[in-house]
Amino acid sequence: MSGPSVIELRAVAQPQTTMDRNSGEHWAGALYMRKLSIYVTWALARTPLTPNQVTGLMILAGLLAGAVLALPGLWAAVAAAVLIQVYLLLDCSDGELARWTNRTSITGVYLDRVGHYFAEAALLIGLGFRASATLPDWYTVLGFAAALGAILIKSETDLVDVARARSGLVATTEAAAEHFQSRRLGMARKVVGALRFHRVIQAVELSIIAVIAAVWDAVAGGVTATQVLMVACVIFAGLQTVLHLVSILASRRLA
Repeated sequence: MSGPSVIELRAVAQPQTTMDRNSGEHWAGALYMRKLSIYVTWALARTPLTPNQVTGLMILAGLLAGAVLALPGLWAAVAAAVLIQVYLLLDCSDGELARWTNRTSITGVYLDRVGHYFAEAALLIGLGFRASATLPDWYTVLGFAAALGAILIKSETDLVDVARARSGLVATTEAAAEHFQSRRLGMARKVVGALRFHRVIQAVELSIIAVIAAVWDAVAGGVTATQVLMVACVIFAGLQTVLHLVSILASRRLA
């Protein structure tokens, strides 16, 4: 079946405006996944799959990762991490396919955001079940609590544009997120951001750390490392929920 070359596809599907994004591009996407995704997009362009259907597959991969992580054993953690890599790959390819086929849509953007909500929540819930000695116990509850925190953090970000739209304003910019009303708050945000603790509850990072914890548990016996990780996740989710809200209110994003 005829179709575009990879070079032709990359020029349209991976424009410089997309590749140069600071906050919109995950570090793994910039580091290696965009180099792989263009070939997957090249293959998808030769199928009848639509961009939104690819996004649906992305959501499915994220949900499956959470379900698999809930299972005991090292190989379940490894499989969940692999599924998250598939999730990230499809997250890159759905947008690339949409740009190539000129089928970008509000529905696609919405489904993409929903997929991110679902994947992070599912992984944290799965980690809670994995950490539980009996089902259910307090670690199961912590998994749901951390998932709620992850959802609230993403909601705080998305609600900025909702508030601006209802006030007749355009979407916020990256520059507004970096501009604070107080210099001290701006410095504090930079310090907290440098610690990167918020990444512990993000899907890619969490899936990798969960594998490390699973290796530790396999060597030591039991699930202590996974339980420690679960406690850390719920603490970081709680902190980030509060700090992210303060950061938004103190920045120019709502101005």
